[in-house]
Amino acid sequence: MNILIPVDGSTFTKRMLAYLAAHDEWLGQAHSHTLVHVAPPVPPRAAAALDKEILKSHYADESEKVFKPIRSFFEKQGLKATFVAKVGHAADVIAELADKGKFDLLMMGSHGHSLLGSLVLGSVTTKVLAHCSTPVLIVR
Repeated sequence: MNILIPVDGSTFTKRMLAYLAAHDEWLGQAHSHTLVHVAPPVPPRAAAALDKEILKSHYADESEKVFKPIRSFFEKQGLKATFVAKVGHAADVIAELADKGKFDLLMMGSHGHSLLGSLVLGSVTTKVLAHCSTPVLIVR
């Protein structure tokens, strides 16, 4: 199974990884894991004032901060994973990658807001569910 796992370094990412570790059916050589971090874009006016290499380095650094402990997690599990860094609006990028990457499953952590809270506050998970045709496993 080809699994896409969006990560942001939050406690919800850690909960999702703990769930993954506790359920052997999601680990093992039979599965391939792709982890994606989506860095929010720097506002256009600020980005225009910055050197492209500095901006590129900023995005890479932001993603690596998130990926570093997750790389250790996968190494301890004896698994290889692919790490993908993207820039954009998280929900849009995740949904597009899940569909175009032909993933069998999208596994993501969620804040666990109530239905009303999600309607009022909005959430990446809710938006991904609305725009993605790939099956989604939400871990709270």
